[in-house]
Amino acid sequence: MNKLLATLIAGLFATSVFAQAPAPAVTPASPAVVKAETKAAAADTKAMTAETKTDAKANASVDKAVSKAEAKKAKAHAKAAKAKGEAHADVAKASPADKPAAEVKADKVDAKADAKSTKTAIKADEKADKVKVEAGADKMKAKANTTEVKAEGKADVKAATGK
Repeated sequence: MNKLLATLIAGLFATSVFAQAPAPAVTPASPAVVKAETKAAAADTKAMTAETKTDAKANASVDKAVSKAEAKKAKAHAKAAKAKGEAHADVAKASPADKPAAEVKADKVDAKADAKSTKTAIKADEKADKVKVEAGADKMKAKANTTEVKAEGKADVKAATGK
């Protein structure tokens, strides 16, 4: 049984070796083809470098916009907290007869400060989102340009091969 199995496996390997087609002969490329390939490779490299630079710039602008938005939101939150603290300090200082009116005033200041802080945060996020969208568009344009340059290079090589 072992000899039969070994014979079958050896036969399988032998037929697979003989069944392979010979490698096609490599024809030397003409000078025009070599020149076109070199030119295409250089254009591809240049386009990919430009795309990488554009991506880096876009990412940097997005990071800058996001950090700026976070700083604005933090500043607005701190300003609201300060206004609330001052209003509540006024409530603590108020005489017992004036306390209800001071509390109402403090509640109004709280609501106004929260609303202003929220509006500022929304505007900051909106600006950051606009920058993100523009950066995404810039990245897609750069990628499309790179793809175009690669396709033109392939077409030039193909045209040179046909000559």
